[in-house]
Amino acid sequence: MKSSWTLKEHSEGVLEVIVDGDVWTKAQKHAFQYFKKNITMKGFRPGQVPEALLKKQISKEAIYEQAVENIANTVLAQAVQEQKLELVARPTLDYKDASDESVTLDFNCVVEPEVTLGEYKGLDIHKDEVEVTDEDVDKELERVQDRYADWVLREEGEAAVEGDQVVIDFVGKKDGEAFEGGSGENYPLELGSQSFIPGFEDQLIGVKTGDVKDVNVTFPEDYQAKDLAGQDAVFTVTVHDIKYKERPEINDDLIKQLKRDGVETVEKFKEVTKEDLTKERERQAEDKFTSEVIKAASDNATVDIPTVMIENEVDSEYQQFVQRMQQSGFTVEQYYQATGQTEEDMKAQMRPEATDRVKNSLVLQAIVKAENIEISQEDVDKEYKEMSELYKMDVNQIKQLLPAYQVRADLAQQKALELIKTSVK
Repeated sequence: MKSSWTLKEHSEGVLEVIVDGDVWTKAQKHAFQYFKKNITMKGFRPGQVPEALLKKQISKEAIYEQAVENIANTVLAQAVQEQKLELVARPTLDYKDASDESVTLDFNCVVEPEVTLGEYKGLDIHKDEVEVTDEDVDKELERVQDRYADWVLREEGEAAVEGDQVVIDFVGKKDGEAFEGGSGENYPLELGSQSFIPGFEDQLIGVKTGDVKDVNVTFPEDYQAKDLAGQDAVFTVTVHDIKYKERPEINDDLIKQLKRDGVETVEKFKEVTKEDLTKERERQAEDKFTSEVIKAASDNATVDIPTVMIENEVDSEYQQFVQRMQQSGFTVEQYYQATGQTEEDMKAQMRPEATDRVKNSLVLQAIVKAENIEISQEDVDKEYKEMSELYKMDVNQIKQLLPAYQVRADLAQQKALELIKTSVK
């Protein structure tokens, strides 16, 4: 068996393999036996047709085609290893020059693209400093007050102010015609919550119980229902009740209602809240820093990404979206019906971020090679153990789901990312 690799454009090429000798002879014999076992002829039981008669009935082309099918996977694996290729998609196969002595297989392959690294060390990127003020903690206390607040009915004649809850009926019309999903009854709307279309809630400030008011709005250009996006509409609103929020006093009794272990006083709540906010903001700052670092290294690199790699990433993300929908009790069809979108719309939205993820991964792989980063078996075993503890699964189960080469590749990319982060100015 002889193989050769010819790289063409966009990381696509042809892996040519000439198969001859015993390998090809045996493949043809196995192909003939396949036909002998499966072919049926009148007057003979299956598998009992004489070989001389079979050879007259079965064409050479049929034998060659079956023989190629029998050996294609084995030949491909050997040739890929011999040429040290990294395939990113299943190749397509053509064969030519088939004879009793040899056959030439042409595998049309897409391989991982070459990455030309730019600057990735000493990047001028800074991590945000984290600060939690007393005001931040006080806002968390206000949220506790809101959680246990009561809605109290305003007296007749009192006008609604921001923060009040108005109980309303509403009917929306576009060009004088009511539209689907544009009406509701006895809907409790908190003014200032920004849960309705921009401008809707602002126009209800100052209304009184019993008022009927037309609210004029323009739907956002990116509104999920395409037939309404960017369109003007009028909502006729009837106000039934207006309520204001009566917050409880901030004291130890209020904090005890939270039933948090070890947190029973206002002072303890402030202490724990400040610690929690600090950790959360540090995590956010680290995530932002990491994102900016890898984006900078990726922007400085040059790579022609094969379309199939991006589409595979999009398909993977789309399947995760479908699973999330199912877990929430909805089908994607119901989602599309509610939003007016299609599968193609969703995938088009996913494609830019999917492209970035693919490029980031390729750049990190290139840095792994450039820096000769290696992952020991001890590192792999440690990662399996940590995953076992995290997911409460047996290590052997995890190994079946996630092979060692994938763990090693992931850990290597993590080390490459840490190298970039620790080298910033």
